Amino acid sequence: MKKNEPKQIRNIAIVGHGKSGKTSLGEALLFSGKATDRLCKVDNAESVLDFEPEEKDRRMTITSGLHHVTWKKHVINIVDTPGDANFVYETFNSLQIVDAAVLVVDAASGVQLVTEKAWQRIREFKLPAVIFVNKLDREHTDFFTAVGNIKDALKINIVPVQVPIGGQSAFKGYVDLIKMKGYQYATDDTGTVTECDIPADMQDVVAEYRQKLVEDVAESNENLMEKYLDGQDISDEELSGAIKEGVVSGALTCVMCGSAIKNFGARQLMDFVVQFFPSPLERPVVNAVNIQSGEPVQVPLTEDGPLFAYVFKTIADPYAGKLTLFRVFAGSLAGDGTVYNVKKKVKEKIGSILQVEGKAQKPIDVAVTGDIVALAKLRETTTGDTFGPENSDVVFKGIDPPKPVASYAVIPKSRGDEDKMAGAFARLIEEDPTLQLKRDEQTNEFILSGVGQSHLDVTVAKLKRKFGVEIEMQLPKIPYRETIKGRTKVQGKHKKQTGGRGQYADTWIEIEPLPRGGGFEFVDKIVGGAIPRNYIPAVEKGIVNQMKKGILAGYPIVDVRVTLYDGGYHEVDSSDMAFQIAGSKGFKKGFMECNPVLLEPIMNVEIIVPEEMTGDIMGDINGRRGRVLGMEQTIGGQLIKAHVPLAEMQRYSAELTALTSGRGMFTMEFDHYEEVPAHLAQKVIAASKVGAEEEEEE
Repeated sequence: MKKNEPKQIRNIAIVGHGKSGKTSLGEALLFSGKATDRLCKVDNAESVLDFEPEEKDRRMTITSGLHHVTWKKHVINIVDTPGDANFVYETFNSLQIVDAAVLVVDAASGVQLVTEKAWQRIREFKLPAVIFVNKLDREHTDFFTAVGNIKDALKINIVPVQVPIGGQSAFKGYVDLIKMKGYQYATDDTGTVTECDIPADMQDVVAEYRQKLVEDVAESNENLMEKYLDGQDISDEELSGAIKEGVVSGALTCVMCGSAIKNFGARQLMDFVVQFFPSPLERPVVNAVNIQSGEPVQVPLTEDGPLFAYVFKTIADPYAGKLTLFRVFAGSLAGDGTVYNVKKKVKEKIGSILQVEGKAQKPIDVAVTGDIVALAKLRETTTGDTFGPENSDVVFKGIDPPKPVASYAVIPKSRGDEDKMAGAFARLIEEDPTLQLKRDEQTNEFILSGVGQSHLDVTVAKLKRKFGVEIEMQLPKIPYRETIKGRTKVQGKHKKQTGGRGQYADTWIEIEPLPRGGGFEFVDKIVGGAIPRNYIPAVEKGIVNQMKKGILAGYPIVDVRVTLYDGGYHEVDSSDMAFQIAGSKGFKKGFMECNPVLLEPIMNVEIIVPEEMTGDIMGDINGRRGRVLGMEQTIGGQLIKAHVPLAEMQRYSAELTALTSGRGMFTMEFDHYEEVPAHLAQKVIAASKVGAEEEEEE
């Protein structure tokens, strides 16, 4: 197969909020470029880009889909990304390996939370972008209203290069503001257009937006600015050249219009991508770091230099093996040889290089600068690794996965599932770094954590489909703690006579609270040999063992100081075990005299919601026994900071989605422990006693 020419490659990511029509646009691009033989519909579960069963069932993108199309002698690599907040890490990760982005905005819904988050990353990565206003054939849509919404929400000056002809059900074409010509779409899904007159009733608005286009482009280009101020005409060629410069530099963000599901606008978008977006060689450098020093390094993007490539995705397949996807940023790579993993410091033997086409792959001879390709069955390489020269310490820096906000205890349905569960999860976590699986030492539960409820539901479905492992999920036990608020002095005595050698130990201890977070302190104040020195550690051990078991409700005891100040022993009957028992007895008795209380974990929660929903969310936080700490304006709306008990947050991922219709996002992490209100503590204590009785019966 003929290798690609880097200057003819265009790498784009299609990004935006869920249900904005990103995948439908991707399918329209593939069909228009004859990569597929029909216009595949997402709603019919026939999408080429959304090929995983979980995606087809939910009619949504879960993992970034890759394909490519040849258009006007250029290869356009298309990365279709998720728009659901549960899977947005995939989107951010994909933006690292493209050279430009298409931001899709639903004309009816306007800019939504993931749209804003994606735009923030586009700017952070300094990617050129075009905005595609989609679904203009739907009711209650207006292109100019959508443009105003985008300006206000993203706080940027955007430049329409098209305006639609007709609106809603009458949407039938567009005016090209660069060529100043009208075009009408065919109605047969082919996306072809025929030239038409600019409607008479649009002359004024077309003139207005053409003038704005010329002004905005001239502002980004000194030469054009001089001509514009002198009143000279600017040719279409000059305008196009200045638009490319402005788009590549990030000074201009153009806006186009269409309806992806009807294939209105896909061909024009590909024309824009080929003409105005940069090739891989037009991005002069890519930021990386020295793995030894951590210092930033700039990697020149040259096709003749050494190989530098970034691994951005791993796909686990129980039958075909692991598939490693990577972007070649510099140099080239031939198949059937070796590649050096700079991060792991290992060589990997490779077979064929694979070009990804949805769920299929096609072997190619060589991957050149700009190619986005895959290798099968690499042993050591994982997501985030870098391929490079053997003497190199330069690696590309990936993005950190988001902190998990939803957790469940996972229970294998059968012994066979239990045996396979750990290995299957390890494969899935390699594929999806936003997943976590750990064993809670206190509760002995396996805790699966992820970005949200949908994320974990999809994980469970994949676990069954890919690895044949079935599990049940239930809410994990809350890791309560026990402590005291008072102090006491108490005797712990153990005396037992069994006919032979007996057991004897006598201890006097003082128990008092420590500040929150103080842990445990054991103070030895024995004087005069009341207890021999060799038995004192046994007293502490007995107390510590009892603290681990808990007394009030079976939860670990914390923030306590115990002082051993007196006691007695027997020269024959005393032993380590006797003093462990005596210490434990004394502590257990004294603990209940010290006003014992339950502590619960308090989470530091940050919630981003649209401004109009702030009041409802704050009321909901108060209803969860939370304390609002403050609010501030941020990208995506209002950021609400609060402290909320973990017990009230276990189902919050699904509940926030319901409260905000999917427009809210949150993060949370442990902050501190606080006392459980008395009426709730009694319920927890009662439930723990019932649980303990059931375990004894079993």
